[in-house]
Amino acid sequence: MIGYISDNLLIPILDFFYGLVPSYGLAIIALTVVIRLALFPLSAGSIRNARRMRIAQPVMQQRQAEIRAKYASNPQKQQEELGKLMKEFGSPLAGCLPLLVQMPILFALFATLRGSPFADVPYTFNVKVLPADQIAAVEPKPFNTPSHAIFLSSSNHVPVIGTLESGTKIGVGDRQTVSLHTRDGASFSSVLSAAENGSQFQPNWSVTKGDSVVSVDQNGMITALAPGDATVEAKVPGLAARSGFLFIQALGQVGFMGDGGVNWDIAILVAAFGASLFLSQILSGSGMPANPQQATANKITPVMITAMFLFFPLPAGVLLYMVVANVFQALQTFLLTREALPENLQKILDQQLAQQAVTVAASAGGAAGDAAGRLPFEPKGRK
Repeated sequence: MIGYISDNLLIPILDFFYGLVPSYGLAIIALTVVIRLALFPLSAGSIRNARRMRIAQPVMQQRQAEIRAKYASNPQKQQEELGKLMKEFGSPLAGCLPLLVQMPILFALFATLRGSPFADVPYTFNVKVLPADQIAAVEPKPFNTPSHAIFLSSSNHVPVIGTLESGTKIGVGDRQTVSLHTRDGASFSSVLSAAENGSQFQPNWSVTKGDSVVSVDQNGMITALAPGDATVEAKVPGLAARSGFLFIQALGQVGFMGDGGVNWDIAILVAAFGASLFLSQILSGSGMPANPQQATANKITPVMITAMFLFFPLPAGVLLYMVVANVFQALQTFLLTREALPENLQKILDQQLAQQAVTVAASAGGAAGDAAGRLPFEPKGRK
Protein backbone atom coordinates (compact mmCIF):
# COMPACT_ATOMS: atom_id res chain seq x y z
CA MET A 1 0.00 0.00 0.00
CA ILE A 2 2.81 2.39 0.90
CA GLY A 3 4.54 1.70 -2.43
CA TYR A 4 1.27 2.22 -4.31
CA ILE A 5 0.66 5.60 -2.62
CA SER A 6 4.24 6.65 -3.32
CA ASP A 7 4.20 5.66 -7.01
CA ASN A 8 0.68 6.84 -7.87
CA LEU A 9 0.19 9.88 -5.65
CA LEU A 10 3.35 11.37 -4.19
CA ILE A 11 5.77 10.98 -7.10
CA PRO A 12 3.31 12.57 -9.61
CA ILE A 13 2.87 15.52 -7.22
CA LEU A 14 6.65 15.73 -6.91
CA ASP A 15 7.02 15.73 -10.71
CA PHE A 16 4.44 18.51 -10.97
CA PHE A 17 6.25 20.82 -8.58
CA TYR A 18 9.66 20.06 -10.04
CA GLY A 19 8.19 21.02 -13.43
CA LEU A 20 7.16 24.40 -12.03
CA VAL A 21 10.42 25.13 -10.21
CA PRO A 22 13.36 22.88 -11.17
CA SER A 23 14.65 22.42 -7.62
CA TYR A 24 14.24 19.19 -5.70
CA GLY A 25 14.66 21.08 -2.42
CA LEU A 26 11.68 23.31 -3.24
CA ALA A 27 9.81 20.24 -4.52
CA ILE A 28 10.26 18.57 -1.10
CA ILE A 29 8.89 21.66 0.65
CA ALA A 30 5.93 21.96 -1.73
CA LEU A 31 5.13 18.23 -1.51
CA THR A 32 5.23 18.36 2.30
CA VAL A 33 2.92 21.39 2.47
CA VAL A 34 0.42 19.86 0.00
CA ILE A 35 0.23 16.58 1.93
CA ARG A 36 -0.07 18.40 5.26
CA LEU A 37 -2.87 20.59 3.87
CA ALA A 38 -4.66 17.51 2.55
CA LEU A 39 -4.38 15.86 5.96
CA PHE A 40 -5.31 19.04 7.84
CA PRO A 41 -8.87 17.92 8.75
CA LEU A 42 -7.55 14.65 10.22
CA SER A 43 -4.64 16.12 12.17
CA ALA A 44 -6.84 19.02 13.33
CA GLY A 45 -9.25 16.50 14.84
CA SER A 46 -6.41 14.90 16.81
CA ILE A 47 -5.16 18.28 18.08
CA ARG A 48 -8.66 19.40 19.08
CA ASN A 49 -9.33 16.14 20.91
CA ALA A 50 -5.99 16.28 22.75
CA ARG A 51 -6.74 19.84 23.87
CA ARG A 52 -10.22 18.93 25.10
CA MET A 53 -9.04 15.80 26.91
CA ARG A 54 -6.32 17.76 28.67
CA ILE A 55 -9.03 20.00 30.16
CA ALA A 56 -11.63 17.30 30.82
CA GLN A 57 -9.39 14.49 32.06
CA PRO A 58 -9.25 15.50 35.77
CA VAL A 59 -13.04 15.88 35.91
CA MET A 60 -13.60 12.67 33.94
CA GLN A 61 -11.33 10.66 36.23
CA GLN A 62 -13.14 11.95 39.32
CA ARG A 63 -16.59 11.22 37.92
CA GLN A 64 -15.55 7.80 36.60
CA ALA A 65 -14.40 6.87 40.11
CA GLU A 66 -17.70 8.12 41.56
CA ILE A 67 -19.75 6.14 39.02
CA ARG A 68 -17.79 2.93 39.60
CA ALA A 69 -18.19 3.29 43.35
CA LYS A 70 -21.90 4.18 43.20
CA TYR A 71 -22.86 1.39 40.76
CA ALA A 72 -20.33 -1.26 41.82
CA SER A 73 -23.11 -3.81 42.20
CA ASN A 74 -24.87 -2.88 38.96
CA PRO A 75 -22.46 -3.29 35.98
CA GLN A 76 -25.14 -2.50 33.42
CA LYS A 77 -26.03 0.83 35.04
CA GLN A 78 -22.32 1.55 35.50
CA GLN A 79 -21.63 1.14 31.78
CA GLU A 80 -24.68 3.26 30.96
CA GLU A 81 -23.45 6.13 33.14
CA LEU A 82 -19.89 5.84 31.81
CA GLY A 83 -21.32 6.02 28.29
CA LYS A 84 -23.17 9.24 29.19
CA LEU A 85 -19.91 10.65 30.55
CA MET A 86 -18.09 9.84 27.30
CA LYS A 87 -20.92 11.43 25.34
CA GLU A 88 -20.64 14.59 27.44
CA PHE A 89 -16.87 15.03 27.17
CA GLY A 90 -15.83 12.78 24.29
CA SER A 91 -13.62 9.71 24.23
CA PRO A 92 -9.85 9.92 24.81
CA LEU A 93 -9.49 7.46 21.92
CA ALA A 94 -11.35 9.69 19.45
CA GLY A 95 -8.12 11.42 18.42
CA CYS A 96 -6.42 8.13 17.56
CA LEU A 97 -8.55 7.27 14.51
CA PRO A 98 -7.58 10.38 12.47
CA LEU A 99 -3.95 9.68 13.33
CA LEU A 100 -4.20 6.06 12.16
CA VAL A 101 -5.94 7.05 8.91
CA GLN A 102 -3.17 9.47 7.92
CA MET A 103 -0.27 7.19 8.89
CA PRO A 104 -0.06 5.26 5.55
CA ILE A 105 0.27 8.53 3.62
CA LEU A 106 2.92 9.88 5.99
CA PHE A 107 4.86 6.60 5.86
CA ALA A 108 4.67 6.69 2.05
CA LEU A 109 5.92 10.29 2.05
CA PHE A 110 8.78 9.31 4.33
CA ALA A 111 9.65 6.33 2.09
CA THR A 112 9.50 8.49 -1.04
CA LEU A 113 11.99 10.99 0.34
CA ARG A 114 14.38 8.24 1.46
CA GLY A 115 14.62 6.87 -2.07
CA SER A 116 15.38 8.09 -5.58
CA PRO A 117 15.85 10.83 -6.60
CA PHE A 118 16.87 12.14 -3.15
CA ALA A 119 19.09 9.26 -2.03
CA ASP A 120 20.92 6.23 -3.38
CA VAL A 121 18.56 3.24 -3.48
CA PRO A 122 19.75 -0.04 -1.92
CA TYR A 123 18.55 -3.47 -3.00
CA THR A 124 19.41 -5.93 -0.22
CA PHE A 125 19.68 -9.71 -0.48
CA ASN A 126 20.21 -11.81 2.65
CA VAL A 127 21.82 -15.01 1.39
CA LYS A 128 22.30 -18.32 3.18
CA VAL A 129 25.01 -20.61 1.81
CA LEU A 130 24.51 -24.33 2.48
CA PRO A 131 26.81 -27.32 2.01
CA ALA A 132 26.40 -29.09 -1.32
CA ASP A 133 24.74 -32.14 0.26
CA GLN A 134 22.03 -29.96 1.87
CA ILE A 135 21.16 -27.66 -1.01
CA ALA A 136 19.71 -30.55 -3.04
CA ALA A 137 16.86 -30.87 -0.55
CA VAL A 138 15.94 -27.16 -0.79
CA GLU A 139 13.06 -26.24 -3.07
CA PRO A 140 13.94 -23.12 -5.10
CA LYS A 141 11.62 -20.19 -4.40
CA PRO A 142 12.19 -16.87 -6.19
CA PHE A 143 12.94 -13.90 -3.94
CA ASN A 144 11.82 -10.38 -4.92
CA THR A 145 12.75 -7.10 -3.26
CA PRO A 146 10.24 -4.26 -2.92
CA SER A 147 9.84 -2.08 -6.00
CA HIS A 148 11.60 1.30 -6.01
CA ALA A 149 11.02 4.14 -8.46
CA ILE A 150 14.42 4.94 -9.97
CA PHE A 151 14.73 8.45 -11.41
CA LEU A 152 16.83 8.53 -14.58
CA SER A 153 15.86 12.15 -15.22
CA SER A 154 13.33 14.58 -13.84
CA SER A 155 10.72 13.21 -16.26
CA ASN A 156 11.87 9.60 -16.60
CA HIS A 157 11.59 7.21 -13.69
CA VAL A 158 10.88 3.50 -13.70
CA PRO A 159 9.92 1.04 -10.95
CA VAL A 160 12.75 -1.46 -10.50
CA ILE A 161 12.67 -4.79 -8.63
CA GLY A 162 15.54 -7.06 -7.62
CA THR A 163 15.08 -10.83 -8.06
CA LEU A 164 16.98 -13.98 -7.13
CA GLU A 165 15.28 -16.59 -9.32
CA SER A 166 16.40 -19.60 -7.27
CA GLY A 167 15.89 -17.92 -3.92
CA THR A 168 18.27 -16.80 -1.22
CA LYS A 169 19.65 -20.27 -0.39
CA ILE A 170 22.74 -21.21 -2.43
CA GLY A 171 24.98 -24.24 -2.36
CA VAL A 172 28.73 -23.95 -1.80
CA GLY A 173 30.43 -23.45 -5.16
CA ASP A 174 27.22 -22.41 -6.91
CA ARG A 175 26.64 -19.09 -8.65
CA GLN A 176 23.49 -17.06 -9.01
CA THR A 177 22.98 -13.72 -10.73
CA VAL A 178 20.70 -11.07 -9.27
CA SER A 179 18.25 -9.69 -11.81
CA LEU A 180 17.32 -6.01 -11.59
CA HIS A 181 14.29 -5.47 -13.80
CA THR A 182 11.16 -3.39 -14.32
CA ARG A 183 7.68 -4.61 -13.48
CA ASP A 184 7.06 -5.60 -17.10
CA GLY A 185 10.21 -7.76 -17.11
CA ALA A 186 12.63 -5.48 -18.98
CA SER A 187 16.15 -5.68 -17.59
CA PHE A 188 17.47 -2.59 -15.82
CA SER A 189 20.58 -2.69 -17.99
CA SER A 190 18.45 -2.34 -21.13
CA VAL A 191 16.61 0.59 -19.57
CA LEU A 192 19.93 2.28 -18.81
CA SER A 193 21.17 1.64 -22.35
CA ALA A 194 18.16 3.45 -23.77
CA ALA A 195 18.40 6.38 -21.34
CA GLU A 196 20.51 9.46 -21.81
CA ASN A 197 23.41 9.42 -19.33
CA GLY A 198 22.21 6.00 -18.20
CA SER A 199 25.74 4.93 -17.31
CA GLN A 200 25.73 7.13 -14.19
CA PHE A 201 22.97 4.97 -12.71
CA GLN A 202 24.83 1.67 -12.92
CA PRO A 203 24.37 -0.19 -9.60
CA ASN A 204 27.32 -0.60 -7.29
CA TRP A 205 27.51 -4.17 -5.94
CA SER A 206 29.07 -5.06 -2.60
CA VAL A 207 29.04 -7.66 0.18
CA THR A 208 28.06 -5.83 3.35
CA LYS A 209 28.15 -8.92 5.56
CA GLY A 210 29.98 -12.24 5.22
CA ASP A 211 32.64 -11.44 2.62
CA SER A 212 34.23 -14.82 3.39
CA VAL A 213 30.92 -16.55 2.65
CA VAL A 214 30.11 -15.04 -0.77
CA SER A 215 31.59 -12.75 -3.38
CA VAL A 216 29.80 -10.62 -5.96
CA ASP A 217 30.99 -9.00 -9.18
CA GLN A 218 29.74 -5.77 -10.73
CA ASN A 219 27.31 -7.71 -12.91
CA GLY A 220 25.45 -8.96 -9.85
CA MET A 221 26.78 -12.52 -9.97
CA ILE A 222 26.98 -14.05 -6.49
CA THR A 223 29.49 -16.87 -5.89
CA ALA A 224 29.00 -19.03 -2.79
CA LEU A 225 32.38 -19.61 -1.10
CA ALA A 226 31.61 -21.24 2.25
CA PRO A 227 28.61 -22.14 4.44
CA GLY A 228 27.15 -19.25 6.40
CA ASP A 229 25.01 -16.12 6.16
CA ALA A 230 25.82 -13.10 4.03
CA THR A 231 24.26 -9.88 2.76
CA VAL A 232 24.71 -8.63 -0.79
CA GLU A 233 23.69 -5.09 -1.72
CA ALA A 234 23.18 -3.30 -5.01
CA LYS A 235 23.06 0.47 -4.61
CA VAL A 236 21.62 2.55 -7.47
CA PRO A 237 22.73 6.22 -7.43
CA GLY A 238 19.99 8.78 -6.78
CA LEU A 239 19.55 11.50 -9.38
CA ALA A 240 19.46 14.35 -6.82
CA ALA A 241 21.31 12.64 -3.99
CA ARG A 242 24.30 14.91 -4.50
CA SER A 243 22.29 18.04 -5.35
CA GLY A 244 22.42 20.91 -2.87
CA PHE A 245 19.69 23.25 -1.64
CA LEU A 246 20.26 26.50 0.25
CA PHE A 247 22.80 25.58 2.97
CA ILE A 248 22.36 21.82 2.38
CA GLN A 249 25.39 20.40 0.58
CA ALA A 250 23.62 17.29 -0.73
CA LEU A 251 20.02 16.14 -0.27
CA GLY A 252 21.18 12.53 -0.02
CA GLN A 253 23.91 13.19 2.54
CA VAL A 254 23.53 11.02 5.62
CA GLY A 255 25.01 11.42 9.06
CA PHE A 256 26.05 14.11 11.52
CA MET A 257 29.72 13.20 11.09
CA GLY A 258 31.45 12.88 7.71
CA ASP A 259 34.91 12.15 6.42
CA GLY A 260 35.82 15.81 6.70
CA GLY A 261 34.42 16.25 10.24
CA VAL A 262 31.04 17.62 11.28
CA ASN A 263 28.40 17.96 8.55
CA TRP A 264 27.10 21.33 9.68
CA ASP A 265 24.15 21.30 7.27
CA ILE A 266 22.89 18.09 8.91
CA ALA A 267 23.57 19.61 12.35
CA ILE A 268 21.48 22.68 11.48
CA LEU A 269 18.61 20.54 10.19
CA VAL A 270 18.62 18.35 13.30
CA ALA A 271 18.71 21.43 15.57
CA ALA A 272 15.86 23.02 13.58
CA PHE A 273 13.85 19.82 13.94
CA GLY A 274 14.30 19.87 17.72
CA ALA A 275 13.44 23.57 17.98
CA SER A 276 10.29 23.20 15.86
CA LEU A 277 9.19 20.17 17.89
CA PHE A 278 9.73 22.08 21.14
CA LEU A 279 7.76 25.06 19.78
CA SER A 280 4.86 22.81 18.75
CA GLN A 281 4.69 21.25 22.22
CA ILE A 282 4.81 24.63 23.95
CA LEU A 283 1.98 25.91 21.74
CA SER A 284 -0.12 22.83 22.51
CA GLY A 285 -0.20 23.91 26.17
CA SER A 286 -1.03 27.53 25.43
CA GLY A 287 -3.86 28.81 27.62
CA MET A 288 -3.90 25.66 29.75
CA PRO A 289 -3.33 25.33 33.51
CA ALA A 290 0.28 24.71 34.43
CA ASN A 291 1.22 21.04 34.58
CA PRO A 292 4.73 20.50 36.00
CA GLN A 293 4.95 16.91 34.71
CA GLN A 294 3.84 17.95 31.22
CA ALA A 295 6.24 20.90 31.28
CA THR A 296 9.12 18.57 32.09
CA ALA A 297 8.09 16.20 29.30
CA ASN A 298 7.90 19.12 26.86
CA LYS A 299 11.52 19.94 27.64
CA ILE A 300 12.93 16.43 27.69
CA THR A 301 11.07 14.83 24.75
CA PRO A 302 12.38 17.16 22.00
CA VAL A 303 15.93 16.72 23.29
CA MET A 304 15.64 12.92 23.34
CA ILE A 305 14.07 12.67 19.88
CA THR A 306 16.55 15.15 18.41
CA ALA A 307 19.51 13.32 19.91
CA MET A 308 18.18 10.07 18.43
CA PHE A 309 18.72 11.40 14.92
CA LEU A 310 22.40 11.91 15.67
CA PHE A 311 22.70 8.13 16.11
CA PHE A 312 19.95 7.12 13.66
CA PRO A 313 21.05 9.13 10.62
CA LEU A 314 18.63 10.15 7.89
CA PRO A 315 19.23 11.77 4.49
CA ALA A 316 19.24 15.56 4.49
CA GLY A 317 16.15 15.57 2.24
CA VAL A 318 14.17 13.61 4.85
CA LEU A 319 15.32 15.97 7.61
CA LEU A 320 14.23 18.94 5.47
CA TYR A 321 10.76 17.37 5.17
CA MET A 322 10.60 16.79 8.94
CA VAL A 323 11.51 20.40 9.72
CA VAL A 324 8.91 21.77 7.29
CA ALA A 325 6.28 19.35 8.62
CA ASN A 326 7.00 20.41 12.22
CA VAL A 327 6.77 24.11 11.37
CA PHE A 328 3.42 23.42 9.68
CA GLN A 329 2.30 21.44 12.74
CA ALA A 330 3.29 24.30 15.04
CA LEU A 331 1.32 26.79 12.93
CA GLN A 332 -1.68 24.46 12.91
CA THR A 333 -1.47 24.05 16.69
CA PHE A 334 -1.22 27.82 17.16
CA LEU A 335 -4.42 28.36 15.16
CA LEU A 336 -6.41 25.54 16.75
CA THR A 337 -5.58 26.51 20.34
CA ARG A 338 -7.38 29.78 19.68
CA GLU A 339 -10.63 28.12 18.71
CA ALA A 340 -13.58 28.54 21.05
CA LEU A 341 -14.19 25.56 23.31
CA PRO A 342 -17.59 23.95 23.98
CA GLU A 343 -19.39 25.74 26.82
CA ASN A 344 -18.97 22.88 29.33
CA LEU A 345 -15.21 22.63 28.72
CA GLN A 346 -14.72 26.41 28.82
CA LYS A 347 -16.41 26.46 32.22
CA ILE A 348 -14.07 23.74 33.51
CA LEU A 349 -11.03 25.55 32.08
CA ASP A 350 -12.04 28.81 33.75
CA GLN A 351 -12.36 26.99 37.07
CA GLN A 352 -8.96 25.34 36.63
CA LEU A 353 -7.26 28.65 35.80
CA ALA A 354 -8.97 30.38 38.75
CA GLN A 355 -7.88 27.60 41.11
CA GLN A 356 -4.35 27.84 39.79
CA ALA A 357 -4.30 31.61 40.35
CA VAL A 358 -5.45 31.12 43.95
CA THR A 359 -2.80 28.45 44.55
CA VAL A 360 -0.04 30.61 43.08
CA ALA A 361 -1.14 33.62 45.14
CA ALA A 362 -1.26 31.54 48.31
CA SER A 363 2.20 30.13 47.65
CA ALA A 364 3.61 33.58 46.98
CA GLY A 365 1.98 34.94 50.12
CA GLY A 366 3.30 32.07 52.21
CA ALA A 367 6.80 32.56 50.89
CA ALA A 368 6.64 36.29 51.56
CA GLY A 369 5.31 35.75 55.10
CA ASP A 370 7.99 33.18 55.83
CA ALA A 371 10.65 35.56 54.60
CA ALA A 372 9.21 38.42 56.68
CA GLY A 373 9.18 36.30 59.88
CA ARG A 374 12.87 35.45 59.68
CA LEU A 375 15.97 37.44 60.34
CA PRO A 376 18.24 37.70 57.29
CA PHE A 377 20.79 35.30 58.79
CA GLU A 378 18.24 32.68 59.95
CA PRO A 379 17.80 29.41 58.01
CA LYS A 380 14.53 29.04 56.08
CA GLY A 381 13.34 26.23 58.35
CA ARG A 382 13.39 28.42 61.52
CA LYS A 383 10.88 31.01 62.61
